[in-house]
Amino acid sequence: MPKIDTFKRLKEQEREKRRTIILDAAEYLFASKPFTEVSMRRIAKEAGISPASIYTYFPDQEALFLENFLRGCKGLVKTLQETIEAHCETGDLMTAFTEAYVRYFTAHDTYFRMMAHFMLYAKLKPRSAVKLNRMIRSILDEMDRVFKALGMEKEVRFFSHTLFSSLNGILITFRRYPGRTEEKVLEHMLKLSRKLIGFMDREMEGRLQGKTTAR
Repeated sequence: MPKIDTFKRLKEQEREKRRTIILDAAEYLFASKPFTEVSMRRIAKEAGISPASIYTYFPDQEALFLENFLRGCKGLVKTLQETIEAHCETGDLMTAFTEAYVRYFTAHDTYFRMMAHFMLYAKLKPRSAVKLNRMIRSILDEMDRVFKALGMEKEVRFFSHTLFSSLNGILITFRRYPGRTEEKVLEHMLKLSRKLIGFMDREMEGRLQGKTTAR
C-alpha cells in the first residue's frame, strides 16, 4: 500500500476517534443536564479539546445533539431486530417487541430525552430533519415487520404509528413518575404496554376477521 494511502487512512482513523470522544463527552453531560444548558464550550472542555476545534467535527450544537441521538437509536434498531428474529416464530412477538422498546429507552434515558426534545421543541434545519426522519422511519420499519408477521396486510404503517406514539406516550408520562422506585416505574410501564397490546390485538383480530369474511 502506498505510504500516502496509509497516512490518509491513519488520519481518518484519528479523526473518527476524536469524533467519538466528543460524542461520548456530550452524552455524559446530557445525562446530567438539560440539553439547552450544555454548551459546545462545555463539551469541548469535557472532551479535552479546544472550543474552536470542536467545530471541525460538528458545525453547531444541533448537529452534535442529533448525531448523539442517532448513535443511540442505532442501538435501539439493532435491539428490535434481534427481538424480532428471536420471537418471530413464537406467540409472544408483540409482547417481546414492546417490552424491548420500553426497556431500551428506560436503560438509555438520555436517548429518549433527546427524542422527546427533537419531537416537541426543536426547529431543525432541513438537513437535520432529513436525518431524524430517516431514523424514525427505520424504527417504524421494524414495527411494520411485527405487524406483517402477525398477518396484517393493510394499514400496516398506521398501526405502527399507533404503536410508536403510544409507547412514547407511556414513557413520557411515567418515566419520571414521582414517589416510585426505578423498578416500580419500569414494572408499571411494562404493564401499560401489555394493556396496549391487548387493545391492538382486538383491533387486529377484527381487521383480520373482516378480511377473512370478505373472501
